[in-house]
Amino acid sequence: MCYKFLTDSGVIPIKNSKILHFLETKEKKMENCTTLITTLLISSASLVLYGLMRVVYVVWWRPKSLEKQLRQQGIQGTSFNLLQFHGGDMRKMVKVSKETWSKPMSLNHHIAPYVLPSFHQMVQKYGKVSLSWIQTRPRVLLADPELSRLILSDKSCHFIKPPVNPLVDLLQKGVSTLEEEKWAKRRKLITPAFHLENLKGMVPAFSSCCVDLINKWKKSITSLGTCEIDVAPEFQNLAGDVIARTAFGSCFEEGKMIFELQKEQLVLVLEAFQSIYFPGLRFIPTEKNRRRYNIDKVIRETLHDMIRKKEQAMQVNGEFGNNDLLDLLLQCKEQSGNDLTIEDIIEECKLFYFAGKETTANWLTWTMIVLSMHTNWQEKAREEVLRTCGNKVPNVENLNSLKIVSMILNEVLRLYPPVTVQQRHTIKKTNIGGMSIPSGVDIWLPTLFFHHDPEYWGDDAGEFKPERFAQGVSKATKDQQNAFYPFGWGPRFCLGQNFATIEAKMALAMILQTFSFELSPSYTHSPFTLITLQPQHGAPIILHQL
Repeated sequence: MCYKFLTDSGVIPIKNSKILHFLETKEKKMENCTTLITTLLISSASLVLYGLMRVVYVVWWRPKSLEKQLRQQGIQGTSFNLLQFHGGDMRKMVKVSKETWSKPMSLNHHIAPYVLPSFHQMVQKYGKVSLSWIQTRPRVLLADPELSRLILSDKSCHFIKPPVNPLVDLLQKGVSTLEEEKWAKRRKLITPAFHLENLKGMVPAFSSCCVDLINKWKKSITSLGTCEIDVAPEFQNLAGDVIARTAFGSCFEEGKMIFELQKEQLVLVLEAFQSIYFPGLRFIPTEKNRRRYNIDKVIRETLHDMIRKKEQAMQVNGEFGNNDLLDLLLQCKEQSGNDLTIEDIIEECKLFYFAGKETTANWLTWTMIVLSMHTNWQEKAREEVLRTCGNKVPNVENLNSLKIVSMILNEVLRLYPPVTVQQRHTIKKTNIGGMSIPSGVDIWLPTLFFHHDPEYWGDDAGEFKPERFAQGVSKATKDQQNAFYPFGWGPRFCLGQNFATIEAKMALAMILQTFSFELSPSYTHSPFTLITLQPQHGAPIILHQL
């Protein structure tokens, strides 16, 4: 290329090689810059286009595609629209529940429409298999016990726990939240702690905690031989004391702060679960987010201190002394080839503190309420306890002989299961009872509906009839069909089932030995779910010392 220079006397060609090289270099740079800008513009446009396509895919195309596939299986329910992305069915469900729970129900056990009003409406309108939405995720409500058992018994890993708002994980990330190989390995490590032989060794701790509770109640008895106590928080404290002693070798007072903080965290977690979540929202330092993380930090530090004390005791004594849950977990950590970390142990402790306390405490609370409503069964149970144990503290053999008490506890679990809905999520296309369910679908299993279904329990399904369980759980339903899942079912059934049963039997037996009881006139029947099923306004009971 020939470069020329314009002067007053005309155009003069540039022949200086240095000037020519400079001009050529400058022109190439300008060309490269133009190319770069063009490339950036094209890339930016491509990214924007991809982002828009991705948004369309996530918020419209994929939900509509999943809906079409589910409709083809004959599943009816609400249709997806953009309002679902902003809460939709979930907001409606929360609103209907709050409106229903704002007024008490009649004093009876027909609680399913009251506790799960939205789901009850869906079953009435669409049948036992129905469709609704959690933002862009389809939710299939499966109110059929047989189909639900197939899902709970699944070993193909087609179903996992649903993906949740990361803020929900602050409550606990123990074995119940793990999947596949991690779950299997952790479950195998923890299971020995709940073997019957180990639980038998914990019975003295159970009875000691119950003795403390009975003595506390005795001190509240007036000169007339009676007193009124809200047993709901009392059983929370009892269950907390039992867990502190049997799981961590400490006492309730030492773990009291953890219980109180977890109770507060539970409310914050439930609020997060019911809210719309966008990626990165958990990092925004809102007042509630700061409180969530601060609670988690304090709980972790407290548990870490308890673990450190245990490890120091091991170094001094050369061995673990109490053989409690924490001892077992620390022993597993020390085993070669084991990848259990201190953080993993902390998460298991958080799970046990929460799940162990809530389940048994609410079970005993509802048992006291129900036996106050059905005093004839209260008397039958008391007669059995006195005949079997006298006035002595029950031992393992005594507890195993309490048939009527077992029947009552099972019937209370049927009517008032601790967890009213179990959840799963499909990660692969799978078949459920002839229905082809695509990947990416939440499956909600309403345990409460199974337990109140007349098809399985008869027309008196809403009545308190412990005699259903006279021949055991397997023969309790019509035609021996399985519809009783208070502790789950299949490979992921609750590990703490036997632990909770022994604790509940011990506490109820010792209360029956010492007191008769009735509902206080101030009691308001309003069962509701706050993760677990509990009386919304407490459980005031009038005790009469025998």
